[in-house]
Amino acid sequence: MVVANNKIQNMKKQASLLFFLTLLSLGSGYAQEKRKLTLKEAIEMAVQNSTSAELATTKVKSAELALANTKNNQYPGAKISGQYMRLSSANVKSNLQSNNSSEPAAPLKVDQLLLGQANVTMPIFSGFKLKNSIKTSESLYQAETFAKKHSNEAIGLEVVELFASLYKAQQMTLLIADNMKTAEQRVKDFTAMEENGLIARNDLLKAQLQVSNIKLALDNAKKNAAVANYQLITLLKLPESTVVDIDIEAIKKDMAAHPYQKSEGERNDLKALSLKKAAADSEIKVAKSNYYPSLALSGGYIALDLNNVLTVTNAMNFGLGFSYDLSSIFKNGKQVQFAQSKAKETSLALEQLNEQVKEEVFQASENYNLSLKQSAVYDEAVAQASENYRIVKDKYDNSLSTTNDLLEADFEQLQAQINQALSKADVAQKYYELQFASGQLLNSLQLTQN
Repeated sequence: MVVANNKIQNMKKQASLLFFLTLLSLGSGYAQEKRKLTLKEAIEMAVQNSTSAELATTKVKSAELALANTKNNQYPGAKISGQYMRLSSANVKSNLQSNNSSEPAAPLKVDQLLLGQANVTMPIFSGFKLKNSIKTSESLYQAETFAKKHSNEAIGLEVVELFASLYKAQQMTLLIADNMKTAEQRVKDFTAMEENGLIARNDLLKAQLQVSNIKLALDNAKKNAAVANYQLITLLKLPESTVVDIDIEAIKKDMAAHPYQKSEGERNDLKALSLKKAAADSEIKVAKSNYYPSLALSGGYIALDLNNVLTVTNAMNFGLGFSYDLSSIFKNGKQVQFAQSKAKETSLALEQLNEQVKEEVFQASENYNLSLKQSAVYDEAVAQASENYRIVKDKYDNSLSTTNDLLEADFEQLQAQINQALSKADVAQKYYELQFASGQLLNSLQLTQN
């Protein structure tokens, strides 16, 4: 009786535990949110939300403000100043005499001074310094604009790589899980056959070992999918519970609609560096401008009131100002040499980047062509592996092949299917890598850049 009660209690505990686990699994399932994304949508989100894109935008804004600040120097400068000073016990002697008296004027009591000035200065010539400074700022502003575009393309390439990693992991998970069902069913069949003495226990153990190996592969594929998904949603600033469902059909349509064409234009990073070289050339002219004098028009107004002594009003003044730093004849040479050295650095960097871009385009083109050839081979391999498994399975059913042959053929079929799925992702990834190397990544996705 006691034993029966214990069994009933254990059964109730097991039922309660099963119910709890069921609720827990349902809760965790509802906590995850699947979101289907196209590559275009993901790149748009990354460009809008990523810190790198925000940093590039801020740099453009800073360069724009620097340009506006430099342009302000070409406008007249106006300055107004005023002073009020209280004098204490000032000893003032005046040499001014009255017209009807030969005696010196009496001591004056002076206790305050009022002074007001207004000056306007207009630069006329500064050795073309202002003109070339504006050119420098304009070039740097345009350079940051193209640098921002290249930054957006780099973000787009990062999304492409994460999409490829996630798709590969998800496809491997599906294929291995499907193969797991077949392997588990084989173990059930072999177990029944072993119990009836139709096969050796060793064959059953081999089938069970295959299931264990598939479980390990499946767990690893799930882990890779989880990691790639987390990296992607982190970049896109999506909730951590989001599971991205890749819209592979949209990617295929984009690739079909925009086949790769060799670009005649430059990459945005090349354009940015070219503009920085132009800015460096302008800096040389700015440095040389110190060899020239400066001319400026000036005008002003002065009002003065020294209590009980002197009052001046309507004192207008205008003229031409001239200045020349004689020491620049000896000192400015090093500044010019420094500017020339910086310009040479930029020129060499531009030449180096040109060579690097050519190599990247050539390598990306070769990788894309290789991926197409490999994909075609893997398609053939799937058909060959499937036919081979069918033949081996027929032989095994007729006792003409061994369990090793059957398991090996099954593994080869799975490997061929995995290689085929991965090759499709590789083709897309290499295609977009080639578009990036050519500076056409965002254009191929019909994404506009602000």
